[in-house]
Amino acid sequence: MKRDVTFPSQELNCAGWLYVPEDLEDGEQRPTIVMAHGFSAVKEMYLSNFAEKFEEAGFVVLVFDYRYFGDSEGEPRGRLIPTEQHEDYKNAITWVSQRPEVDPDRVGIWGSSYSGGHALYLASFDKRIKAAVAQVPLVNGWGNAQRLMRPDVFDEFLVALAQDRTARYTEGEGGGVPVVAPEGEPSALPTPESYEWFTHTGETIAPNWRNEVSLESMEAFLEYDPAGNIHLISPTPLLMVVAEKDTLTPTDMAIAAYERALEPKKLVIMEGGKHFDAYTEPGLSQAAPPAVEWFERHLMGRQPARAGEEVVS
Repeated sequence: MKRDVTFPSQELNCAGWLYVPEDLEDGEQRPTIVMAHGFSAVKEMYLSNFAEKFEEAGFVVLVFDYRYFGDSEGEPRGRLIPTEQHEDYKNAITWVSQRPEVDPDRVGIWGSSYSGGHALYLASFDKRIKAAVAQVPLVNGWGNAQRLMRPDVFDEFLVALAQDRTARYTEGEGGGVPVVAPEGEPSALPTPESYEWFTHTGETIAPNWRNEVSLESMEAFLEYDPAGNIHLISPTPLLMVVAEKDTLTPTDMAIAAYERALEPKKLVIMEGGKHFDAYTEPGLSQAAPPAVEWFERHLMGRQPARAGEEVVS
């Protein structure tokens, strides 16, 4: 059963969906999964495909939009600061943990792309989290940006960010940049695949998505190193789902980060998959079942933990 909910975060309301299994009995508490989307994306962009599978497996699920995005409150729109989104995740965990149908000692988090990075960061420090899944995660903003831009373009980007910081300091307001744009035009995610996916999903299923983020958000992107403390996630169980042909959050960077994580951990590689393939079929069938199984094992105790697993799907 799915219903619309809101919860407060830093004096603003985050909008979400709460999924509660229909077979929940009175007084019963279930393990719970907290989910949010990636860079600028909103919950309507296929997160229900995962949430429904988690609910079918018996979990309570909270899916939410960050402040400044989707149906959540906050101005200016398009403000995307990792530390603020971390607070939204933490507040989501706190809010859902107080609900009568939730076992607060069995809460996991799931994140994809930018929020996959958030899952890595949060699981390193918030030990209320008992299992984490990071799908096609960002692992280092600076390194990722250097992969996406030629050196001369990257240098121009740094100049633009410095000019925007001056404008924010002297005038109190900075500029913005499109999330995606046709090839050759400036954007936050400068790949043809990104332009196609966001444009299509925005037009078809997520009309509340906006194609703009602040340049301040891009400065924060460069400074973000969500896998910098990945070794601290242990003993929280970590599953990473990586696309074999990911160019937006490069495959080799994610695998290198995974190798620095400690047990218990598991790596699933989506054979032939690109960054956005996990959200719909056929990629969904490679990405979702391992996540369900991971949460079943570590939040429900349905399978014994095994050390050091690496799987190619």
